Amino acid sequence: MLITVGSERTTEATIHLCWKTSEPIVIAGVELKPHMRERGAAHLLYGRGTESHHLVIGLGEVAGISYEILRNAAGVAARTVQKEGFQTVAVHLEALNIIEEIKENENITSWTEGWLLGSYQFDRYKSKKKVFPLEKLHIISTSTDGEVAVQKGIIRAEGTMLARDLCNEPPNILHPESLVEFVETHFAELPVDIHIYREEELVKQQMNGLLTVGQGSSYKPAMIELSYATDPKQPLIVLVGKGITFDMGGMNVKSGRDISDARFDMGGACAVLGAMDIISRSGIQANITALIATADNMPDSRAFVPSTVITYPNGLTVQVGNTDAEGRLVLADALLLANRLGAKEVVDICTLTGNVGEALGLGIAGVWGDQSFVEEFASIGEQNGDRVWPMPLIDEYEELLHSDYADMNNMSSIPYGGAIVAALFLRRFVDPSIRWAHIDMANTVQSKSDKGYYTAGATGYGTRLLVDFVLSRQEEFFK
Repeated sequence: MLITVGSERTTEATIHLCWKTSEPIVIAGVELKPHMRERGAAHLLYGRGTESHHLVIGLGEVAGISYEILRNAAGVAARTVQKEGFQTVAVHLEALNIIEEIKENENITSWTEGWLLGSYQFDRYKSKKKVFPLEKLHIISTSTDGEVAVQKGIIRAEGTMLARDLCNEPPNILHPESLVEFVETHFAELPVDIHIYREEELVKQQMNGLLTVGQGSSYKPAMIELSYATDPKQPLIVLVGKGITFDMGGMNVKSGRDISDARFDMGGACAVLGAMDIISRSGIQANITALIATADNMPDSRAFVPSTVITYPNGLTVQVGNTDAEGRLVLADALLLANRLGAKEVVDICTLTGNVGEALGLGIAGVWGDQSFVEEFASIGEQNGDRVWPMPLIDEYEELLHSDYADMNNMSSIPYGGAIVAALFLRRFVDPSIRWAHIDMANTVQSKSDKGYYTAGATGYGTRLLVDFVLSRQEEFFK
């Protein structure tokens, strides 16, 4: 599909964005009813004969408008157009020009992002695929560099869709070994250096969390390291992602009628890989290393069992109270490696606890760490839609990780505050000199239905959050 920008042109259908105001709005001779202008509403006005059709997308009240609302509107419009089978459509964005804070090129980028993400389909294993005839989307704008804005939106959407694709893949196709192969192939043509730690090198580096968690699977665990250093003078930022390609729970096996969602336990790794795709394709000046700790957590006869004690190279010992709390065990290896690489700032992102969803629901992830760092992420997420909520690190809760046999347990002794206790566990593996943020996205990794620019399945959450964080560090560095 081709996306273009320019003056008004004749198309099969035209999309109109409409506010909910007291002023009457007439489109194609029809006065819009109030419910047609509600946020998220979509109404199609069919033309007669060869006349153009008109799609009305409601934006709701002017107060509170944001680029995120525009992205969601684009997602709704894209799915409506797909359903109708139009070949060429145009969209008017001038309704947004009444708001000074909203910039025209950002409108174009946001619309492009939302349109592509809203029309996303993961159907590679369906014998009968839906074929959509849409050939061209034309954005009506007077911007002189609108095509640049479109390209920016395409790159951001494609990186997010890459994260969705990886997360949606079934575990018989995507496992630790095939994930390594994918990374080596995908990033081979991009300005990224790749190093894979596996087998003997994992042993040499004492990555005992990965070795322990992965020992029950027929697929070998690995630590994936991607380096993008277009400006090595900048302080090193390390992005850490949890890549458990299927979490069966180990010997504390998960149960349920359908636990296929366990493939989403690599959501953090997908976010990091999607972010690295966007960053490396955009030519951002940065100094970044991505670390992906990947393994399967399976209940094989070789699998680790509760009461196992793991010794880490920083001297800490961990008693395994529950093998289904495996994510923090492999992330500990990645955080220690980040220390050794000389990181100045570390961000880990992971599907770590169900407890975070009980606290925050399904629309916003939790973030812990240095206060100023946490506030930065909260601000970024409000802008790009990957929302996070600052969560506390309660030092007194560390006693809940007490172990009679090791320095600490990987499981809290009570069922309350589990997301906070998990963050405290990870903090023990971060050098105090490093600025650190921990994002628990277990509740935002998937969408149960089509809504806004989300489609049912993996969301790609965190991809754009990490990209915009890296961009914010550029602004800080170049002040």
